Amino acid sequence: MMAGVRIDKWLFAVRIFKTRTIATDECNKGRITIGGINVKPSREVRVGDIIEIRKPPITYKFKVLQLAEKRMGAKLVPEFVEDLTPKEQFEVIEMQRMVQWSGREKGTGRPTKKDRRDMEDFLDW
Repeated sequence: MMAGVRIDKWLFAVRIFKTRTIATDECNKGRITIGGINVKPSREVRVGDIIEIRKPPITYKFKVLQLAEKRMGAKLVPEFVEDLTPKEQFEVIEMQRMVQWSGREKGTGRPTKKDRRDMEDFLDW
């Protein structure tokens, strides 16, 4: 049985990051913590560790159930990792998605004077 696996290898193996390089970069940027302490990519994870990953605007929380060095199929992931992310975090994403949808169409540029007058007329009504 393995004593520990590098955190960058484990994050890639359980499909949290698309590549090991991205997992390594996130560790180096200080976005990955274990027990509130920033970790280097070479830090070994052990069964039972709680890993927090900051991907703005939310922070994901995962518990290590088993160790793995090689990437696996998506169906096997639940045997190796448990998602402990609070539901409030996912609500933040949903709210952000709604706010973006209500804005102007992407690429339409700034409102024209006519657009501004139309908005003022509508709001004064």
